[in-house]
Amino acid sequence: MVNKVEKGNGTDKRFAVLIDADNVSEKYIKCLLDEISNDGIATYKRIYGDWTKPNLASWKSCLLDNSISPIQQYGYTTGKNATDSAMIIDAMDILYSGNVEGFCIVSSDSDFTRLASRLRESGMYVVGMGEKKTPTPFIAACNKFKYLEVLAKNAESASAAPQQASSTADIPEMTSLKTIRQTILTIVDEVSDEDQWVNIGEIGSLLLKRHPDFDVRNYGYKKLTPFLKSLNILDIKSNKSSDGNSRFVYVKARS
Repeated sequence: MVNKVEKGNGTDKRFAVLIDADNVSEKYIKCLLDEISNDGIATYKRIYGDWTKPNLASWKSCLLDNSISPIQQYGYTTGKNATDSAMIIDAMDILYSGNVEGFCIVSSDSDFTRLASRLRESGMYVVGMGEKKTPTPFIAACNKFKYLEVLAKNAESASAAPQQASSTADIPEMTSLKTIRQTILTIVDEVSDEDQWVNIGEIGSLLLKRHPDFDVRNYGYKKLTPFLKSLNILDIKSNKSSDGNSRFVYVKARS
């Protein structure tokens, strides 16, 4: 039985960030750690690989700068990935320690599909991160999935002002815009009130549940409302709460 513990530091989830060095470049480390900080606190930061190999030598300064613990895993047999096994064993040990509420699995390898599913079965919130070559089964097994190319591109352009759509050539393989449009219309039809309005936050939440790789940044936007406006399929209105501060945005499908 997994030990249940209280969350640390208010409502922040504690995450175990486990990185597969065989499938991730060091250039993504800063942006992926920044991204997971939006969900909670990285309590564990571990990266797995055979650090005796020359091709991993470039990781040294990156690991020191970001306080990531390298876990040595020799390749015992040619053609077998011992790194994956080490990550999976550590993940289960951390799960049963009861010290975290979530996991961030950083890899583009489908071998972690069952691990992600198992962690979710135990009540963990699972964030996956990988390149656009990541197989669909691993993406679907996570609560949400982030494309590393998109995170890196967004970090590079963070200081640039206008939020505008990127050209389709810059967009990685992911859930198509056509599918997202249809899902939005379905959500509005299913959960809207008697006047056919639904809170925009609920749309964002349900989109993520139905398409774990959904992120408005994948389509060149930084906020959900401008993205929804760009689809030109919804009427949007804003209401202030009774205290005059909070703003609630509602949408409904155009007739």
